[in-house]
Amino acid sequence: MNVENKKNWITHASDEKYDNKWISVTEYQVTNPGGKPGIYGKVHFKNKAIGIIPLDKQMNTWLVGQHRYTLNEWSWEIPEGGGPIEIDVLESAKRELKEETGLTAKRWTQILRVHLSNSVSDEEGFIFLAEELTEGVKEPEDTEADMKVLKLPFAEVLRMVQEGEITDSLSVMGILKVGRMLGV
Repeated sequence: MNVENKKNWITHASDEKYDNKWISVTEYQVTNPGGKPGIYGKVHFKNKAIGIIPLDKQMNTWLVGQHRYTLNEWSWEIPEGGGPIEIDVLESAKRELKEETGLTAKRWTQILRVHLSNSVSDEEGFIFLAEELTEGVKEPEDTEADMKVLKLPFAEVLRMVQEGEITDSLSVMGILKVGRMLGV
């Protein structure tokens, strides 16, 4: 698709409103594409979003469940987390998989690169398929102390997405993509 790359927004000033080790929030004084003055807020992420779908030869996969503070509810997800921008995304994926499930994989395939909430953030995500798995001991962070791990048939996990039981965006995108790749 050939789309002209115009810069329709004009930035006049910026003011960082918040900063911590994970994100910063900046407000911009702008002229919008319609030529009118306005403001725009941007959340800058200091990590890449990383998601992994481990898949064994029997077509099983693993989900992790934990209470998500921002939603104040329990969430079932693929193994995922943040990878520092300066670290290779595959290395971050390997670390996250081991940390949350204890699994290691011999074969890795990047299946998606996505932008999450691109109207308000610059967060970039990467989703991998991990195969030829070896089970080991998980190494959770202290924020993952309540994390549960489930090994389920991939078809069951796909059903969970289709029934709205899994709502995390990286999980939904990755599971649907693998389902399509597998023809299920």
